[in-house]
Amino acid sequence: MADTIYKELRKKLDLTREEVCDEASKKNQILTYERLERIENGKFNIHPEEVVLLSEIYKEPSLCNHYCSQMCEIGQKYVPEVKVKDLAQIVLEMLSSLNTMKKSQERLIEITADGNIDESEIKDFVFIQQELERISITVETLQLWVEQMPANGKINIEKYNEIKGLSD
Repeated sequence: MADTIYKELRKKLDLTREEVCDEASKKNQILTYERLERIENGKFNIHPEEVVLLSEIYKEPSLCNHYCSQMCEIGQKYVPEVKVKDLAQIVLEMLSSLNTMKKSQERLIEITADGNIDESEIKDFVFIQQELERISITVETLQLWVEQMPANGKINIEKYNEIKGLSD
């Protein structure tokens, strides 16, 4: 049986299950050794609050996206999987998509001006819709990058949150 992502991350960080449970306890959360073992071995389904907890302990916010896009029935339908990428790659993908949308802007207006999408417009509309989805995923990828960078020292998260209006 293959290891679950939760077990892989714990091992990668060289943490024992006891250490993970101790960290949970420090956050006033309860996670027993037995429950963690069963989650890691795929015997129990993990609860969303446990995903959030482990993502904090492992400093791996991508766990939340993984859970939503791969394990949650609603998320599987509505949440795209976001992969961690380099900032330069994220920016280049965003610029490419924005340039494509700039070229498609007039066509989108033409298609939607009458409130109907007729058969001759569907192909262009679907293309534009897919490009907008790519932009959305790129924005989510950038957000994931921001959430992971404090651990790497690549962004001052306190200053970022202060400017964004998220500080206490």
